[in-house]
Amino acid sequence: MAVVFPWCVAAQQATPSDVEKQPKQEAGSDNTAPDKRAYGILPNYRTVNGTDGVEPLTVRRKFWIASKDSFDYPIYFISAGFAGISQIENSNPSFGQGIKGYAMRYAAGYGDQLIGNMMTEGVFPSLLHEDMRYFRRGTGGTLGRTFYALTRILVTRTDAGRNRFNFSEVAGNSTAVAISNAYNPDTRNASENLEKLGLQLGTDAISNVLKEFWPDVKARLQRRHNAVTP
Repeated sequence: MAVVFPWCVAAQQATPSDVEKQPKQEAGSDNTAPDKRAYGILPNYRTVNGTDGVEPLTVRRKFWIASKDSFDYPIYFISAGFAGISQIENSNPSFGQGIKGYAMRYAAGYGDQLIGNMMTEGVFPSLLHEDMRYFRRGTGGTLGRTFYALTRILVTRTDAGRNRFNFSEVAGNSTAVAISNAYNPDTRNASENLEKLGLQLGTDAISNVLKEFWPDVKARLQRRHNAVTP
């Protein structure tokens, strides 16, 4: 990108040919890279602003994003929160209570997050040639954008750029729930598995909504900051 210094002592007037060489930006496009962490804590590595000019991801890149979502530090706090809720509700009673029970629930909760991320963002998108990124809509009314964000757990973009049912999200989380039966001895029945699957899908849907509106929230906070800052 050319940098112009209009008040430079030896400034020169731009010729028409120089202007024509300047790269043109499409009106209304948003090429700003999303923050890697929304709201200061939510991992945001797979969010993209729009779909224009987006290149498909390689398998290596898909697993890189999955690993970032799985090992970024906020996930440890999220797992701790889920473990606390599980401790209060006494889920998996065989884990017991106290520090030992909490540690086992923490390990199980983190395992659910880790396996779910790797399945929905790495394994299944690579096998099915689906793009697991969240493509922000960025424009329109609040209700329309919210509906769009929530439904992305059921609609995804393929590597070829077409929309279709989100097999990676549903099959990936279903596989993660099935695997979790190995270390959750008290929640191996069908109703418990459906509940865990619903929790995983609901968490991802809410995460999409938060990612959709984070740039708007950030811009509003910045305007307020500028208003009170001399």
